[in-house]
Amino acid sequence: MSTPGPERVPSSVKVGKTSGQGKPPASKPAAKPGAAKPGAAKPGAKGGKGRKPVTPVKVSGGRPWGPIAVIGLVAVIALGIVGFGVYSVVKGSRSWEDKASDIAGVVNYRAQKNAAIDDQSHKDGTLTYVTSPPVGGAHNATPQNCNGDVYDAPIANEHAVHSLEHGAVWITYKQGLAADQVAILQKKMEGKDYTFMSPYAGLDKNVSVQVWGFQLKTDDVNDARIDEFIKDTRVVAALEPGISCSGGNTTTGPVTAAATGTGMTGS
Repeated sequence: MSTPGPERVPSSVKVGKTSGQGKPPASKPAAKPGAAKPGAAKPGAKGGKGRKPVTPVKVSGGRPWGPIAVIGLVAVIALGIVGFGVYSVVKGSRSWEDKASDIAGVVNYRAQKNAAIDDQSHKDGTLTYVTSPPVGGAHNATPQNCNGDVYDAPIANEHAVHSLEHGAVWITYKQGLAADQVAILQKKMEGKDYTFMSPYAGLDKNVSVQVWGFQLKTDDVNDARIDEFIKDTRVVAALEPGISCSGGNTTTGPVTAAATGTGMTGS
């Protein structure tokens, strides 16, 4: 039997929990800072459920064509108004000669510088004229009354031309023209001084309208150019302006040597 030696105190070794095989369980990796724990609600989520993603609003990159079209239309209208104003001013400043010459079919005899038409001298007896009806030339010292006077028979050229010199419009029509058409021409003169009307023998058109140096012929009594011609030439075509259309010759038929007047004789 052996003798026990000095008493040895066994050293103790602290061992953690072991796995079934006597090995300690593998430790889980440490969570990264800021990482959410499994099952934890996301920040800001209610009831632990995630917020539904917000659908982004799409912003159209197209041009606002509606307002652009309105602005464009306003600009066009404004330009039109300004342009019309300028046109009206320019047109209104034009001479009556230019306006008359612009009427289709009007013949400007003044531009021809024909001495026989430009002649303003007074002569007695029957005279010969360059045009038919005449639009100027030497004439009788007595003019024809032209206060809207309507003559039912041809009048003397020599008296009529003197009235043209004073700015009157002479409307002539073909002899035998229907009465209703003559009435239409007469209405164009109603209320207008410095106008007179008579039939004319041998006229090549139904109507011929003249002032000194300008003439318009047409077959249509309703021709709008007649009214335009009267408007543009009456009074302003005078070579001797300001003389009354009263006190002249009031008879029809050819000129006679005894035909003299007491009024508006002019020079």
